[in-house]
Amino acid sequence: MIREIDSSLIEKTVSELVIKANLILPDSLRECMSCAAAEETSAVGREVLGDLLRNLDVAKRDSIPICQDTGMAVVFLKIGQDVHITGDTPETAVNKGVAKGYTEGFLRCSIVKDPINRVNTNDNTPAVIHTEIVPGDKITIDVCPKGFGSENMSAMKMFTPSNTLSDIEDFVTETVKKAGSNPCPPMVVGVGIGGNFEKCAYLAKKALCRDVAVNNPDIMYADSEKRLIERINKLNIGPQGFGGKTTALAVAIETFPTHIAGLPAAVNIGCHVTRHASAVI
Repeated sequence: MIREIDSSLIEKTVSELVIKANLILPDSLRECMSCAAAEETSAVGREVLGDLLRNLDVAKRDSIPICQDTGMAVVFLKIGQDVHITGDTPETAVNKGVAKGYTEGFLRCSIVKDPINRVNTNDNTPAVIHTEIVPGDKITIDVCPKGFGSENMSAMKMFTPSNTLSDIEDFVTETVKKAGSNPCPPMVVGVGIGGNFEKCAYLAKKALCRDVAVNNPDIMYADSEKRLIERINKLNIGPQGFGGKTTALAVAIETFPTHIAGLPAAVNIGCHVTRHASAVI
């Protein structure tokens, strides 16, 4: 049976999620930061992590953004094949919700209409929208505001099949090393492996939305995530670049089948406020 959902409900939900994501960090990531503060061996690093945790508490208490860069809105839609959306198209509804959330939520609008002429759109639209059709009669919405201090430090590389997982781990580690303090560490590091040029970048972005308490279900990649977090945290970049063993809070790897002649890989770096909020309609 087909279920009808009015586009206004998508708009309303996106608006609420935009504000929630910018004001409240996911519990698992906050807990990860709290544990890192307790284990950090650098006195300055501990102090910085303490300041970051207090910032999160103040933001939640006073309903203000956890970071002044409220990001570019990235929205993942999973639309059930048994859903009929009435009213606006999903894309229009999402962008209306983003505009409402950013303007009525008093969040900084950072999107320019043209990448060269750079005139602000004044409502943080358009969003980057990824839509997937799935079984069922529900719509799942994930809103992930992405700041560009960390986004600018991301990278991708077209490896060949002769390369190994170890080579990709070297690339990930080197990317974080080059990023240094720019992404406002401690970071969350998303890694995409496989697909093609654009798919591996999508996978890296999607990896940043995974709960930091969850590892890749494939033991080979789960072990790689563990090796990478150990290697990255030996770089001594530390919280906000002041040194210490907490350079990254988590590493998440997502994969997809690829061509026999290719092995693309991408690294999408998230800052210590790698934000996302989700809801099901």
